[in-house]
Amino acid sequence: MPHTPSRRAVLRGLTVGAAVIGFDPAARSWAATGSESGPDFAELPALDGTLVTDEASLAAASDDYGHIVHRRPVAVLRPGSVRDVVAMVRFCNTHRLSVAPRGQGHATFGQAQVQGGLVIETATLADIGPLGPDATTVAVGAGARWSEVAKATIAHGLTPPVFTDYLELSVGGTLSVGGLGGQTHRHGAQVDNVAELQVVTGAGEFVRCSPTRHPDLFHAVLAGLGQCAVIVGATLRLVRAPETVRHYLLPYDDLETFLDDQRTLAEEGRFDYVEGQVSADADGAFRVYTLEAVAYGPPVGPAPDDTVLLRGLRHNPSGVQQSDRPYYDFLDRIAPAVAALKEAGLWSHAHPWLNLLLPGGATATVTREVLDALTPDDLGPGVVLVYPILRERLTTPLLRTPRDAVPYLFAVLRATPPDDTSTIDRLLAANRSAYEATAAADGTQYPVGSIPFTRADWRTHFGSAWPRLASAKHTYDPRGILVPGQGIF
Repeated sequence: MPHTPSRRAVLRGLTVGAAVIGFDPAARSWAATGSESGPDFAELPALDGTLVTDEASLAAASDDYGHIVHRRPVAVLRPGSVRDVVAMVRFCNTHRLSVAPRGQGHATFGQAQVQGGLVIETATLADIGPLGPDATTVAVGAGARWSEVAKATIAHGLTPPVFTDYLELSVGGTLSVGGLGGQTHRHGAQVDNVAELQVVTGAGEFVRCSPTRHPDLFHAVLAGLGQCAVIVGATLRLVRAPETVRHYLLPYDDLETFLDDQRTLAEEGRFDYVEGQVSADADGAFRVYTLEAVAYGPPVGPAPDDTVLLRGLRHNPSGVQQSDRPYYDFLDRIAPAVAALKEAGLWSHAHPWLNLLLPGGATATVTREVLDALTPDDLGPGVVLVYPILRERLTTPLLRTPRDAVPYLFAVLRATPPDDTSTIDRLLAANRSAYEATAAADGTQYPVGSIPFTRADWRTHFGSAWPRLASAKHTYDPRGILVPGQGIF
């Protein structure tokens, strides 16, 4: 009977100071490239990709876009195939090692980090399936970035219906949380536009699931925060893409009027995209409101008519900005700002983000309370977003939203120097206070931010969906190895 190394031996083997651990198929053992004494006692599986333990890789996997939480894994898998994910999840399941998939590392509070376990970098699983002019779906790898999916589909006159504002996120990453954007009031979240998933469960089983095939797993993975399976691929719904869009920025001086007009646009479906931002005035008070709306042109809709589109809105007409631009340029419109932040060294700031989903009736009260306490210094080179979604468009059980028919996403996307820990702690405490006010108003969080949460909070968050998630966790991740950084189980 083959020798099975102990968990301690496996950990010791994986943490040998090697740059790359490479499999020797002749010896059926592992040796550390560049190391004189490899962990030949740890029988790890053959891989098409690589398993790395060098300092730079482990340090990167111990961090994320938030730069607040740091948990160090013992190894990072860069899979050459889905088979690698299956093999390593089975290995980790056997040895009780925690596992977390990582797409573009854009989490803000350690959600995709794992102390003493394995991080699976999905960026190498980035294939985008073939497309034709009559396609209604496209199959993509979990590591594909939405920017690349958009480029590939637009070339055929097609597009996924919903995008987050930042396109350089992985498909698997946004599908694990929900994927909200300015088109959500028309088409739901990104998770509501998935025809099929390819996943590897916590027990190391590869499964294709859909609304009709293993539906319990399908609905436990979409917006399931990685608790039941690792997404390795997805089949996405497509719609016709416009060639050009008309982009409006409409200024408002009053919060209630701004929110009411947003609600009107969401309910009427007058625009294809509706969002909004809040910025500081000359006195540093966050009282400048900008409604952002986009109408798609041919072949999706008629040439935009300003009179029809803006009729009845109560914005300040003297400050309106509008432009016509190619569809992809609109989708990727924040790319220049991101490049400027990176060039200025501000992209590496800590990001103690606050992301809330508010009932429409409580949105003005909660947002005003948060904004009255917000200073430009605390926001830093960040942004404040407020925009409506239609609850009837959201069909994914684990994407938890208020019961209100038109809830609002309210996001304070702060950026602050990562070494200013006292400020970070203060902002995290403010996030928690804002969440408690939101929960008292029957709202919840959109779980991409940095809100200190307990296991009891998670049960409250999932509410009536909690038994379904807990059952799926027990069935598909029976040893509880997946994504402990969420702190749910």
